[in-house]
Amino acid sequence: MNYLAILALLALSAATPPRPPDIQGHRGCRGLMPENTIPAMRRALDLGVTTLEMDIAISQDKQVLLSHDAYLNADFVYQPDGQPIAKADEKKLKLYGLPYADIRRYDVGSHGNPQFPRQQKLRTHKPLLAEVIDSAEAYATRTHRAAPFYNIETKTTPAGDGIDHPAPAEFVQLLLAVVTAKSIQSRVVIQSFDPRTLEVVHRTQPQLRTALLVANSDSLPVNLQRLSFRPTIYSPYYKLVTPELVRACHQRRILIIPWTVNTPAEAKHLLEQQVDGLITDYPDLVKNP
Repeated sequence: MNYLAILALLALSAATPPRPPDIQGHRGCRGLMPENTIPAMRRALDLGVTTLEMDIAISQDKQVLLSHDAYLNADFVYQPDGQPIAKADEKKLKLYGLPYADIRRYDVGSHGNPQFPRQQKLRTHKPLLAEVIDSAEAYATRTHRAAPFYNIETKTTPAGDGIDHPAPAEFVQLLLAVVTAKSIQSRVVIQSFDPRTLEVVHRTQPQLRTALLVANSDSLPVNLQRLSFRPTIYSPYYKLVTPELVRACHQRRILIIPWTVNTPAEAKHLLEQQVDGLITDYPDLVKNP
């Protein structure tokens, strides 16, 4: 490459503005609206998030729906007749043991979540992933916003195979069938604490972005050894982030997006360390810390 060409590349690099951080609404915006619901996703879009983060479960009749828990959580889910679920009974109400038509009848928002006092109370249900995508796409168009990205977590564990959810191959097949049908592959990240599902994603649709979720204090090399490939994103618990970890990820051409960052001070501190994004329950607090 000649000298003039090098100068041109340097000038182009200098003129390219830094990419803004990817602000992701955790479970939509759990601090403000019932988690993993359509109202939460719409509110997150109103607050200007780049990416809608959500969790996936599978019903008895193999429908792909949004839920963090593998069961109907008595802390905030109420029976169709408005009665509470006894805490002792919640884990008997496994989503993988119920047809989706039954799951949909339960109220997941009218009574709020005691952990999130700012959360708006309204009657709503656990939606299908396809329903969420259709709603988010239409809402973004109607409100003249950019089409959202989707960060979709597979809620799987080896102990839960065949009990709380299908085994990884079937789980991923069901999930990616919806992603493909909705033609959003270019705007999707599949994330998981379970490397088995990420391996299936990489093997079946290697063009899809993946994120390895991390809650342990093992080193970056040790955690990356759990995968046979390099993920797009390394997503640790936010208190595990250090400047050295950020540099190590970037040296490997891996983005780093920590979870769950819920105060302006935490957001500012992490963004100063040049993380590539934040996952938050409160997009209203951390969007511009």
